[in-house]
Amino acid sequence: MSETVWWKKPMRIIQYNLQVADTPLMDAQKIAEELEADYANVVVINVGGIYAWYQSKVKHHHINEFLPPERELLKELIEACHQREIKVIARFDFSKAEDIIYLKRPDWFVQQQDKSPLIYGKERMGNWSLLLTTCINSGYRNEEVAVPVMEEVVREYDIDGIFFNAPHGSPCWCENCKTKYRKLYGTELPTAAEDFDIDWNSLCLKENISLLNDAVKNIRSDIPLILYYYGFDLLPGETWAVDNLDERYASADLICTEAQDVLSVGVKNVPAIWKPYINMKIGNAVPGYPRPFGIIHSCPGMDWRHAGLPKAEYMFWMAQVMAGNAHLWHSITGFNDTVTDKRLLGAVREINRMVSLCETQMDGASASSQVLLLWDGSRSASGWVDGMCATQYQFDIMDVHHMNLDRMKEYQVLVVPAGFYLNEKVTAMLVDFAGSGGQLLIEKHDASAIQKLAAYMGIKPAVTESDSLTASYIRLETEDTSLRNQLEEITFIPLRGQVLYMKPQDNTEVLATLVPPFAPMDAVGAPPERASMPVSQTDLPLILRHSYQDGIVMTLGFGLSELILDYHLEDHYLLMRNCLDALTGVSKEFIMAETVAGILTTVYHNGQDILVHLVNGVGQRPLISSIPYFNAGFTVKLPEGRTAVTVSAVIEDEAVSWHQEGSQVIVSLSKLSVWNMISIETA
Repeated sequence: MSETVWWKKPMRIIQYNLQVADTPLMDAQKIAEELEADYANVVVINVGGIYAWYQSKVKHHHINEFLPPERELLKELIEACHQREIKVIARFDFSKAEDIIYLKRPDWFVQQQDKSPLIYGKERMGNWSLLLTTCINSGYRNEEVAVPVMEEVVREYDIDGIFFNAPHGSPCWCENCKTKYRKLYGTELPTAAEDFDIDWNSLCLKENISLLNDAVKNIRSDIPLILYYYGFDLLPGETWAVDNLDERYASADLICTEAQDVLSVGVKNVPAIWKPYINMKIGNAVPGYPRPFGIIHSCPGMDWRHAGLPKAEYMFWMAQVMAGNAHLWHSITGFNDTVTDKRLLGAVREINRMVSLCETQMDGASASSQVLLLWDGSRSASGWVDGMCATQYQFDIMDVHHMNLDRMKEYQVLVVPAGFYLNEKVTAMLVDFAGSGGQLLIEKHDASAIQKLAAYMGIKPAVTESDSLTASYIRLETEDTSLRNQLEEITFIPLRGQVLYMKPQDNTEVLATLVPPFAPMDAVGAPPERASMPVSQTDLPLILRHSYQDGIVMTLGFGLSELILDYHLEDHYLLMRNCLDALTGVSKEFIMAETVAGILTTVYHNGQDILVHLVNGVGQRPLISSIPYFNAGFTVKLPEGRTAVTVSAVIEDEAVSWHQEGSQVIVSLSKLSVWNMISIETA
């Protein structure tokens, strides 16, 4: 690794979301000293866009009215940070501009269908001008303002990197957009934003950022440009498009995402426990690209941005970023002197110190997973994430834009969540994967998709779909100890939703069957004298296992992933884990001594070292306090011919006991408070 490319080394980033009214309070030397004390080696500060934090000479670039004209504040900050070897990333936001600019150049701004501008926060109280949303295809974001601003900053200031806030475009029906759309697609711009071509927004972003990147690189080729990618940010009832990392890297050097812990939506909508974890996996989903940044806001929602997250929740959220093999990026409202919740500063300092203890060993590490999940951002795919995280199953993802058979074959098990689009190309890959010795797990799809795979799944083509079932059950029909693990004493597992009615071929093993509803919902509770089941066992299969050439195909004819998301019942989690165990068998490489919901684990290889991250999120969310977990035990299977030499805790100073039995290393961490990394050195 080149010593001169600073952004390819481990980074701990603090972003100060500066408030213009606080500008006169800023002391560059003091800010730099505090960054160093907070273990940061990179800072992100406001430079241009909505407000210029320097005396810009570019026409229509609005200068921060609180900036003392006699001070070169930006230069002071850069010099003070560089004296302490802290890199400075310049933040730009061209997504909005003030109303006086709109009055002069309305052609630069988003035009809604009624030709009115899109005013941002127009009911904001206080002595503020209005802000209006700019069009991504207009001169403001391109040659007339943004390009000369970028060139001015790069020539005049010794910045180390560039970050664009809010770079994506908003739906716009201005003449620029209409003309561009017509030229690209040979048709008129649709009247509804949801009908825009699927590539329209991504293409506009790519062209805009490419222009700005070229303007920068023509002056200083060493400056990296950082751009957002869409991570996982689902609320109930929402869907999310899967971002194409290739499109983002086509115009940027590095990518980042926000894993915002929005608690202000209320406890019923509290974000998934694994949200930062999956965001980092999405950013790492394509081999060969740099590690992403994970931005963690310090507040429980932008409407409460002047308050801090509960420390336990905040620490748990931040720890997932480094444990997910990404660079931790803090987003704080104000700087240390103006932060109104000083508790969060201590949390930032503490987690950065923890990151500094493990970042060298993690540099260059690669995930160690046997399971590959096909990722489409759907609810079903999210249910698989939830289930595998809760049972400490190691997995990677492959998104819809990067379907690759060779990479599939690097994994033992391939999971196809319900509803994943099975076109001819993907179907052929699945068949090849299983035929070459892979273990393929297919969750419920629509009947037509399953019919195309019927011969490989070991079922007859006549597949039909049920209506939505209630008061029904799954019944295990196998003595396979893997599938029955911790379910030995039960007869029925709760089932709800639509199932597939399938008929197995003679050589297909039926592992579980459907127990149909014993009563309609209005009669399940009364009278109890009629609660006996009219049919307690059928030959309608719900889980099947079929040998296909050198591999195995397991079929779940119901939505296990959605049961997990909807009900969080232990039996559903255990069933998901057991289905995977039945496929990985004795070759399973990582096993927790006990399954504990709230403990997130990630396993990496780096040279001869095996690195195991344990992040503690035990307790009711949002976490009010960290609940220590004692005697955290796990087993790691070593590569053939390897022997463990030392096993140690890297982050939290706690005792570790271990011994090796054959190829397995059995480890016990005496206490897990927030986050630890166990380093297993082998020879």
